[in-house]
Amino acid sequence: MADRVTPEPQRRRRRPTKQGTVLSEKVIVDTALRLVGLHGAQALTVRRLGAALGADPSAIYRYFHSTDDLLLAIADELIGRAQHGWQPTGDWRADLRAVGLRIHAAYLAHPQAAILAAHRTTGRDNEILAVEAILGVLRSAGFPDAQAVRIYHALVDQSLAFAALDAAELALPAPSQAADLEVWQSRYALLDPRSHPNIAATADLLAADMRLSGYPFALTLLLDAIAARLPDPDAERRRSSA
Repeated sequence: MADRVTPEPQRRRRRPTKQGTVLSEKVIVDTALRLVGLHGAQALTVRRLGAALGADPSAIYRYFHSTDDLLLAIADELIGRAQHGWQPTGDWRADLRAVGLRIHAAYLAHPQAAILAAHRTTGRDNEILAVEAILGVLRSAGFPDAQAVRIYHALVDQSLAFAALDAAELALPAPSQAADLEVWQSRYALLDPRSHPNIAATADLLAADMRLSGYPFALTLLLDAIAARLPDPDAERRRSSA
């Protein structure tokens, strides 16, 4: 898909496609998400999109420079879905937990797309709104700017990394998923406690816990670490009055 996007004023297709759909960026992104969900990364082609939309593939160039441009739009759509309906409450810890869990859930709702998009920086509207909102929560809580930026970085990267990891597992064929989980019973649970006492002592716990995403607990650990770095305003006042 070459770089030959149509200028903005000329983009709108006023005639419906063969399927009666008027093209727009949102229609194309939603269709691309559906195709990737059904067929994986190989579905992200102009030919397949055109066929699914009932439009000439060249019409997609009116909206996107390239398939990579479309992929960035998909990533930004997932970020937007994560933010939909979220409002800060003033409780920084609750707000950051909600943001992290929303990011994770939004990407896991589209695991094939998450594998493609979780590592991308879009520079688009939804991402910009998310960066602004998270930094706002942190700065309002009293974190200095340098700390706020580092915490933002750690929070978002952790959310996206777990989303990509868990999405890759969900994208596996069902027999492969089942086989991976069975390893905890068929291999680890049968290890000799004389040679592997720690695994033997926790084998049942391991088998149960490894069926779940590690993200919610990892997020709790991160929030605990963040709380430990929160400046103490009373300590600052005590130093000032000393």
